[in-house]
Amino acid sequence: MKSVLKAAVAGLALAAAGSLANATELRLSHQWSNKDIRHQVAQIVADEVAAADVDLNIKIFGSKSLFKPREQYKPLSRGQLDMTVLPLSYAGGQQPAYNLTLMPGLVKNHDHAARLSDSPFMEALEAKMAEDGVMVLVHGYLAGGFAGKDKCITKPEDVKGLQTRAAGKSFEQMLAGASASIASMASSEIYNAMQTGVLQAANTSSSSFVSYRIYEQVSCYTPAGDVALWFMYQPLLMNKRTFDGLSEDQQNALLAASEKAQAFYLEEAKKQDAASAKIFADAGVEIAEMSAEDFEAWRKLAMETSYQKFVDEVPDGQTLLDLALAVE
Repeated sequence: MKSVLKAAVAGLALAAAGSLANATELRLSHQWSNKDIRHQVAQIVADEVAAADVDLNIKIFGSKSLFKPREQYKPLSRGQLDMTVLPLSYAGGQQPAYNLTLMPGLVKNHDHAARLSDSPFMEALEAKMAEDGVMVLVHGYLAGGFAGKDKCITKPEDVKGLQTRAAGKSFEQMLAGASASIASMASSEIYNAMQTGVLQAANTSSSSFVSYRIYEQVSCYTPAGDVALWFMYQPLLMNKRTFDGLSEDQQNALLAASEKAQAFYLEEAKKQDAASAKIFADAGVEIAEMSAEDFEAWRKLAMETSYQKFVDEVPDGQTLLDLALAVE
């Protein structure tokens, strides 16, 4: 009897081991810490998939531990990486159309961003991703604002003559059109540049403004509110061949998890903007508000600078731009 029991236990152990061995493991890469909203989005997908019990595990490699930030799209498209959370404009070198996902004034607010993600404009971008064997699991935009060392910045005239750091080439083109002097640097360098007088104004994401403690160096902050100039599309992407190779149950679990993560992403992104404004206000920084008229003035300037440059450089640029502008 004991030998039969032992054999049964051994058999169960082997079955369990075999089940674990057969479980599919996906590798997900991103550049942020585990406190960042983009990591949390990835974690929701991993946790929900694990809870679905479909022999699918997602292993997250954060903080640039697997690939450098700007070097993730190519291995993803080649199947050397299964998933990534990535600012899509990082891959603008491979697909110039992606530069439209970091364009000043194209997105007005988070709800508008959500409508863009569910529009013919996004379908056109997803068709380009499909050419590279890439698909979107979770759509998401993050917003940003302006900070001024000595003055508030809400409209184009406010940056005239100021040494200004912009987030992205398109923003640099627009700000140069407003007669600002452009200083290119990583967001991690803004604090020191403000402190040493190299920089008088900066434009970056709400989360970067807080994490790099820019509130210690500025007198005025214009956060993303009812309208904002700076929006960056940062989706959770997956290699299409990897997805197609999963079982139907695994695919369904992944899609259900992604739907939950996308809803979280939108709500948390809104909260980040409000939280950043409170942190700056608590630090004694004046809070300015960009009006709808200010936004339209910036967008008019962007049309003449950044948008025109994009249309000139990208073969189907005008068509893509028209699709984006058609989303109210």
